[in-house]
Amino acid sequence: MNKVLQFTLADVSQAICVLHTSKENTVLRSGLPPEKVFVIPNAVDTAMFKPAVQPSRSEIVIVVISQLVYRKGADLLVEVIPDVCRLHPNVRFIVGGDGPKRVRLEEMREKYSLQDRVEMLGVVPHAQVRSVLISGHIFLNSSLTEAFCIAILEAASCGLLTVSTRVGEVPEVLPDDMIILAEPDPGDMVLAIERAISMLPKVDPQVMHHRMRELYNWHDVAKRTEIVYDRALKCPNQNLLERVSRYILNIIC
Repeated sequence: MNKVLQFTLADVSQAICVLHTSKENTVLRSGLPPEKVFVIPNAVDTAMFKPAVQPSRSEIVIVVISQLVYRKGADLLVEVIPDVCRLHPNVRFIVGGDGPKRVRLEEMREKYSLQDRVEMLGVVPHAQVRSVLISGHIFLNSSLTEAFCIAILEAASCGLLTVSTRVGEVPEVLPDDMIILAEPDPGDMVLAIERAISMLPKVDPQVMHHRMRELYNWHDVAKRTEIVYDRALKCPNQNLLERVSRYILNIIC
């Protein structure tokens, strides 16, 4: 894969990565000079993902929206959800998504008699994601591997505190006071959720939404992307021999 990446990027003038970790990996694997690789994050439509006017606090709702597959940590959910429900009688889960691991979650719900506390929605169309998110207070991401998780941005924009596994590039996505990270281990995730529950009284969804609007807006992303494109257009064109020579040089180095 590295050779394919090197060959592909031997022809580029500038490159864009969404996070600093991505940039480091790209430079390491492709041989591109660091000064030619720019970090521009993805963005979120904060006009679409807005908090509820007055979220209810009569119960604590934890939202999961994910493919129910191994890579997304569905097996972790099977172990985490019963423990959290046992420790916190006022907690309820909403699980949106489908996949081969849904059967395990359904079996867990039956085994622990959690039909009233774990709602399984199935596939949630993107147009309905906000309506699900604003029903909750905490967003739970249990992925075992993750790049730039847009779902976390959408949840934070809706004012939800995030609990996530500490994998891939997730630690870069949100400021420390908006996300609680845990190892991909059931016990550690339960502890992280308990910490999030204790933090909820201090969470202001509207403030969180405004912060997301400043951090991740499409206007800023478009402006920064345009600057990189302008730089690329000003770079001199290389003929085929120069490109091949650059590729061979990367391999040798």
